[in-house]
Amino acid sequence: MNYQEISKETIGYLYKSHQSIRKSAADLMLIKLAELYVSQLNGCAYCCSFHSAELREAGMDQSIIDQLPGWKHSDAFDHRQKSVLQWTESITRMHGDFKELRSRMEASFSEKELVDLTASISLMNTLNRLRITLSDTPEKN
Repeated sequence: MNYQEISKETIGYLYKSHQSIRKSAADLMLIKLAELYVSQLNGCAYCCSFHSAELREAGMDQSIIDQLPGWKHSDAFDHRQKSVLQWTESITRMHGDFKELRSRMEASFSEKELVDLTASISLMNTLNRLRITLSDTPEKN
C-alpha cells in the first residue's frame, strides 16, 4: 500500500515534522543515533538500513554502529549518547521511571534539546509503525 500517496497531507505533515526536528538545536548525530536505535527496537529493516547509512555518511564509524544493539555493554558510546539511548529505549518500549530518567536527561540537555529529542524518538516510532504495517514491500520503498 502506498500510504504516503493515499494520505499525502497527513503523512506529509509527519515528514515536515521530521525535517523540522533535523533543524533543531539538538545534536544531529544524537538524533540520528536515536532514530537508528528506535528502528532497531521496532524491527523496521528499511529504516535500519537508511539510518545506518545516514550515520556513516555523517562520519560515525561502522564499528560503533555495529555495537548499537549492545550499547549497554559497550565503551564506544559517551555519557550523552548512552543517556539518549536509554531515553530512546524507555520511550519506545514505554517502560521505566520516566520522572527519574527525565531528571537525568535534564542534567545533560537543555529543555529544547530534550523536547526535540523526545519528539524525534516519538515521531520515528510512528514512522516505523506506518512502514511496518502499511507498506507491502518496506525494503523497496
